[in-house]
Amino acid sequence: MNDIVTLAILPFQVAFMQNAFIITILVAVPMALLSCFLVLKGWSLMGDAVSHAVLPGIVLAYMLKIPLAVGAFFAGLFCAVAAGYLTENSRIKEDTVLGIVFSGMFGLGVVLYVQARPDVHLDHILFGDMLGIAWGDILETGLIALVVTGFVLVKNRDLLVHAFDRQHASAIGLPVRFLRYGLLTVLSLVIVGALKAVGIILSVAFLVAPGAIAFLLARRFDTMLWLAVGIALGATVVGIYIAFFIDSAPAPTIVLLLSLMFIAAFIRVTVQARRVTIMT
Repeated sequence: MNDIVTLAILPFQVAFMQNAFIITILVAVPMALLSCFLVLKGWSLMGDAVSHAVLPGIVLAYMLKIPLAVGAFFAGLFCAVAAGYLTENSRIKEDTVLGIVFSGMFGLGVVLYVQARPDVHLDHILFGDMLGIAWGDILETGLIALVVTGFVLVKNRDLLVHAFDRQHASAIGLPVRFLRYGLLTVLSLVIVGALKAVGIILSVAFLVAPGAIAFLLARRFDTMLWLAVGIALGATVVGIYIAFFIDSAPAPTIVLLLSLMFIAAFIRVTVQARRVTIMT
């Protein structure tokens, strides 16, 4: 019995696993909150675009010998602002603009990566390396998480109105442009914070899945916010824990759990809807 208990708590006693739990939890909370607004506003592809667009910024930062997070942030912000400007000033739909911008930025990043040949392995950029995290990385991610979470919680009502009806938000005097570009800025910032833990590609799941699952299950927006955070935290802890025992990469395991949770939520909602239809 003692051996089973010792084995069960082993992941929480290993230093690199403790760091993985801490930094991924710090990433999960702000991303889950943002995912609710991205899902409601139809900006899910925006998270994908910005996460891919940070690659050329990372490589350029390496070439200029400045912090990689700085290059990633400005590259992501440039992508978000450029996509917003092109959408507002052309007849092209937003999803088309995002597809062009993020694929172009990602292609530029790969070309620069091949030319620069940085010490950072491409797999670590794409998929993260949460098991190799240091306390300096945790501190940086924690500060970013604090800023993003604070912005979302303080402005959540205004952001909600902006997500549902931008024209109404403008009519009642809300700073529409500030809310739009503020949301894009914190989106770029949170992706930078998630970069070392879950990487470019897998951060997309954190920006979409928690909000999508909570949207299916919740009736009120406040409930949706906290449910999304709970879903992200639950998938994070359980995913890392399972990955330790099955010798799997933690980030993909977390994403797989989120996908299974979405399927379960969808089935639950579908079954309930059919029962209501039969009863009526």
